[in-house]
Amino acid sequence: MTTLEIGRPTAPAPTPTQPSAGRGAGVRWGAVGRPVLRVVRSAVVVWIPVVLLSTFITFGLGALTDTNPAAQVLGETATPADIDRMNHYFGLDRPFLVQYFSWLGHALTGDFGRSYYTTLPVSDSITQALPVNVSITIVALLLGILFGGALGVGAALSGGGWFDRGVTVLCSAASTVPPFVIGIGIGIGIGLIVLFSVTLPVLPSGGYVPIDQDFGQWLRFAILPALALSVDVAVAIARQLRTSLVGELRENYVVGAEVRGLTRRRVVFGHALRNASGPAVTVLGYYVPQVIGAMVVAEAVFNLPGLGKLSLDAAAKGDIPVIQGVLVTMIGLVVLSNLLVNAALLRLTPHAKRREQ
Repeated sequence: MTTLEIGRPTAPAPTPTQPSAGRGAGVRWGAVGRPVLRVVRSAVVVWIPVVLLSTFITFGLGALTDTNPAAQVLGETATPADIDRMNHYFGLDRPFLVQYFSWLGHALTGDFGRSYYTTLPVSDSITQALPVNVSITIVALLLGILFGGALGVGAALSGGGWFDRGVTVLCSAASTVPPFVIGIGIGIGIGLIVLFSVTLPVLPSGGYVPIDQDFGQWLRFAILPALALSVDVAVAIARQLRTSLVGELRENYVVGAEVRGLTRRRVVFGHALRNASGPAVTVLGYYVPQVIGAMVVAEAVFNLPGLGKLSLDAAAKGDIPVIQGVLVTMIGLVVLSNLLVNAALLRLTPHAKRREQ
């Protein structure tokens, strides 16, 4: 295999399929193990302080409130002895730092305590609501990658043609419209409901069916909120991918590969697209937390029983354990998604792995 067939020319280096003499498995660890360690190291350095600080702030805000959860739950007829007994049951009679570190230790094992009002485990409520957020977020990201990738690649291959100009105008217009109109917010959701649920009544305007209960019904309920959440992602990916791919198609290795007889399709989709995908994947990592957070708005618009609704109901009642559990779960989703995006970025960009060797 020639240098032209593996992408952008670089200094000769052994590959996992063609190890140099004497290195053997060491090459494979250098190409795979070091990028993995880099991702884990960045997660430890960046995200652990974020988790600690955010949970501590949440606990602090709960402690600063004037309301007594035990008195609020028991009602006006509760006696001081009843209130003291419930405070002791939930551990509210202990010092703040003792409460925080005790809760944090249990939270690391998945135990977020019990709801003040229902006394049910918070983890059970989160387990019921979490599939709604995860499934729709995944569909939204897939739609954003699909539409954004198709628009970006098509615009780059058009090379200044009508399709390229149309995509450029569309992305530029979308970037100037306020986020609450077209972005991850209410505007697109309401527009989709009007179009597909009122004008063309082909999809339900709201509700949810678990995916394991009826996949077809789940898809019908999930498609509109997923489309609403995918718009900004698709626009950002299309813009970045179009720009980077145009630059890659002007590189010498692309011209040389075509001169040597490789088909345009093989050069673009086999090599140039992989080298050009870095900026688009980076942008995807930026938008994943936004999509996860925007599910709160989507749940309100499409009447979804997810983590957003759970936290809003808990906030209205002052159910602090539920709020804290939802917060940690959302942070965990953001951390996990960023780890996956970073791993994908290292996988898709060979030059990033070579710098780690």
